[in-house]
Amino acid sequence: MQDYELFIQRFLKKSGIDLGQYKEAQMKRRLTALRDKKGHSTFASYMQAMEKSSTLYEEFLDRMTINVSEFFRNPIRWQQLEQDILPVLQARAHGRIRTWSAACSTGEEPYSLAMILNEKMDPAQFTIQATDLDDIVLEKAKQGRYGASALNEVVESRKKRYFIEQDQQFEVVPEIRRLVRFSKHNLLGDRYDTGFDLIICRNVLIYFTEEAKAHVYRSFVEALKPGGILFVGGTEQIFQPERFGLKMRQSFFYEKI
Repeated sequence: MQDYELFIQRFLKKSGIDLGQYKEAQMKRRLTALRDKKGHSTFASYMQAMEKSSTLYEEFLDRMTINVSEFFRNPIRWQQLEQDILPVLQARAHGRIRTWSAACSTGEEPYSLAMILNEKMDPAQFTIQATDLDDIVLEKAKQGRYGASALNEVVESRKKRYFIEQDQQFEVVPEIRRLVRFSKHNLLGDRYDTGFDLIICRNVLIYFTEEAKAHVYRSFVEALKPGGILFVGGTEQIFQPERFGLKMRQSFFYEKI
């Protein structure tokens, strides 16, 4: 068995994360660079080192996940959500609107959603669940502190209302932070909650194999209420969405049939 394949098996046993569900060329290139940087010539020796060092293992978990994000990434899509999608969900809702930011990374996405919902609805009328498989990024998300580059797409009025600037860092105000509930979740291994009106999962599935994508899409559909919306990234158009029980409502917004 090849060194990398054996590493995938051992890592799955240790972590519950199946690296084989990610596109091999991209993931192997990323992990080889990390392995070499740590001074290991084989994945076998790298795995042995991680089994002895929790610090090395936690660092590996942080680096293997895709943690590039910003507030209101692709702002036109967020405008569509605010102006076109949200009113439909509000009209359909019986009670609170339940939303889920899946693979939320360091929190910019669910906080962006929280700002929009806070401006349109009473906080008692919605919930925001945000999940990721990386404990380190979840802790960063809970802290809610960001560099200026993460706020490039935040309009000035929201920047003044929702952020506190200190030492060249911008902290999300408690009013918004308390609206988001963060927890750990592995899209490829854990059970999905149900009853959501809106699921946001953007710029993550492009790294998955086709089989893994299909599993996640089917699981999202089961997690959505009838008529619920899945909001995906700008490079993640779903071809033949009907095979998953979805139909396109607008570009990158898919409705559960």
